[in-house]
Amino acid sequence: MNRFFYTAFLRLLAPGLMGWMALRARRAGGRWEVWSGARFGRYAAPDAGERPVWVHAVSLGETRAAQPLVQALLDQGDRVLLTHMTATGREEGGRLFADAIAQGRLRQEWLPYDFPGCAQRFVAHYRPLLGVLMEREIWPNLIAAAHRARAPMILASARFSDQALRQSLRAGRVMREAYGNLQAVYAQTLQDAQRLEQAGASAVRVSGNFKFDIALPADKVARGRAFGAALRRKLIAIASTREGEDEMFVRALLKYARRAAGRGRALRERVLFCLIPRHPQRFDAAADLLREAGIDCVRRSSLSGLDQAGAQELIEGRVATQAGAAGQDPARPGAPLVLLGDSLGEMPAYYAACDVAIVAGSFAPLGGQNLIEACSLGVPVLVGPHTRNFEQAVADAVEEGAALRVPDADAAVLKALQLLEHPKDLAGMGQAGVHWVQKHTGAVARVLAGLNELSDGMPRDA
Repeated sequence: MNRFFYTAFLRLLAPGLMGWMALRARRAGGRWEVWSGARFGRYAAPDAGERPVWVHAVSLGETRAAQPLVQALLDQGDRVLLTHMTATGREEGGRLFADAIAQGRLRQEWLPYDFPGCAQRFVAHYRPLLGVLMEREIWPNLIAAAHRARAPMILASARFSDQALRQSLRAGRVMREAYGNLQAVYAQTLQDAQRLEQAGASAVRVSGNFKFDIALPADKVARGRAFGAALRRKLIAIASTREGEDEMFVRALLKYARRAAGRGRALRERVLFCLIPRHPQRFDAAADLLREAGIDCVRRSSLSGLDQAGAQELIEGRVATQAGAAGQDPARPGAPLVLLGDSLGEMPAYYAACDVAIVAGSFAPLGGQNLIEACSLGVPVLVGPHTRNFEQAVADAVEEGAALRVPDADAAVLKALQLLEHPKDLAGMGQAGVHWVQKHTGAVARVLAGLNELSDGMPRDA
C-alpha cells in the first residue's frame, strides 16, 4: 500500500474513527477538542517567534517520558512546540511545563489528524526547526509534509515490538517510506534497533530509554517519604491499575484480609494498601468495588496532603472513611485497609511513601507500565506477566535483582506481604534498583547531542 491508498483508506474510516474518539473523550472527560480547528491544521492567529523544536508526545506516558528532553531543550534556550493527541497528555504537559508556557518558551498544541492538508498546514504554520516523535508515533503524511519542508524528523526513545514490525511490514510501502524519511532513529534497545531497520529506518542507533533520565520532583518525593515514615504501618502501593485489574486486586486484598483475620490478626493493623488507578475516570468505580467487597478505605482526596500531616489525619481518624459492607471498627478509626489514590501527578510521592510497589498494567494483557520511577527511589518492584511495552526494562530489572515477576494479582499481594517480613531482602532489592537506574542514565544527553548536530547552522528565524 502506498501513501495515496493509505490516505484514501484513512478518509474512508475517518467518520468512524472520529466518532470513536469523541465517544472516548466523553467517557474519559477532560478537554479533547476533537472537532477543533487545530485538529485539522487550522489556526486563528499566526505563530510568532523563532522556529520551535517540535516534540510530539501522544499521551500521558509519552509526555512524562519526554519531560527530560523537553526540559533540556528549554535549558539550552530553544523554543519548544509540544503536541499531543489525548487530553491526559496535554494536561500533564501543562502541569510539567507551566512556567515555560507562562513565559512563552513552550507552546502546546494538538497534533493534527494525518490527512495531507492537515499535516501541510500544521508544518507551514509552525515552521518547526526539526521534529521529535516519541517512542513509536509514526504518521506517514505528517512525516512527508515535514520532509518536503526540509524539517528533519527524529524518532527518539523508540520501542518497536515484534507485533509492531509485523504490522508495519503488512502495511507495505507507506510505512517503509515513512521510516525511511526519518533523519535519525534513537532506539531503546538493540532489539528495537534491529526491528526498526527491518521496517525501513536508517541511521538507527541505540541510545537507551528516556525514562531512566527522569528527575522526580524533590518536593513530592520528600512529602511521600514523610507520609510513609509517619504512617506507623508498612505501605504497599498497587500502582497504575488499568481496566479489569482493580477487580483482581480487590479480590486478592479481601482474601488475605480474611486469612489474617482467621489467624486472629487484623491485616490493616500492619499494612496499608494504596490502590492507584491510572485514569481518573475510574476513581469512583474503584471506590465502589472496595465498598461492595466490604473493604474500608480512605480516599486520598480527603487528606490535606500526601505528607506527614496527611498521615496524622489518617492515624487519628480525622478523615472520612468509606466503610465496607462489614463496616469499620469504631475503636480503630485510623486503620482502613486501603488508601485509594484518587489524585493526579502524585505518583512520585506514592512510590516514595511505599515499602513495596506492585506496578500494574501488567496483570491483564495491556502491555505493562513504567517500573523505572519506583526503582530509582529504591523501592522493590513486583510486575505481572504482561509487560511487552517495557519487556527489556523488566527483564533487566529482574536480572539485576530490582524486580520480581509474578503470575497474577493474588501472587503479587502474597509476595509483597512476604517481602515485608524480610527487611534484608527488601533493602537488597531497593539498592539493586537504584544501581540499575543509575547505570542506564544518559539517553537524553545522547539524543540532545544528535539534535544539536542536525540543527547546527539551520536558520532559526522565519
